[in-house]
Amino acid sequence: MQTHPQIPVARLACAALLVVAAVQPHVARAALGQPETTVSADVQQLNGSVKSTERTNYTVHEIQLPSGGVLREFAVPGGNVFAVAWSGPAIPNLRQALGSYFDVFATAAKAPHSGHTHLQISQDGFVMQSAGHMRAYSGRAYVPQSIPAGTSLEEIR
Repeated sequence: MQTHPQIPVARLACAALLVVAAVQPHVARAALGQPETTVSADVQQLNGSVKSTERTNYTVHEIQLPSGGVLREFAVPGGNVFAVAWSGPAIPNLRQALGSYFDVFATAAKAPHSGHTHLQISQDGFVMQSAGHMRAYSGRAYVPQSIPAGTSLEEIR
């Protein structure tokens, strides 16, 4: 792929990510800030399998994706998804994973930022960190005020 000398690679990567995420069908499913009860819709939509692990203050729903990647949804039992994290050879459908926070991500991703292998968004009600290169992507997004007491940010990965 040739790039125009005036267009930084980071902008091309962000634009490609936004296009891929935008063309994904929008179906009601679990997402950041949504009820935990909708996690099963993600598993079905993603053609994945899920393994749920109970922790002291939350449950981790780990969805194994057909691509070989993993999408983890962190939820308060009987409550909402307060964080999502991903890793694998491809970036998952971020419109699906971020839900109503996707527009915040899309706006921030369009803004000039340093580096072409990572993105950091830190706002009052939303934090996202994404990094990687071809076939090795990872990231996480969370709602700071929704993280259960006693939960470390290091656990969200």
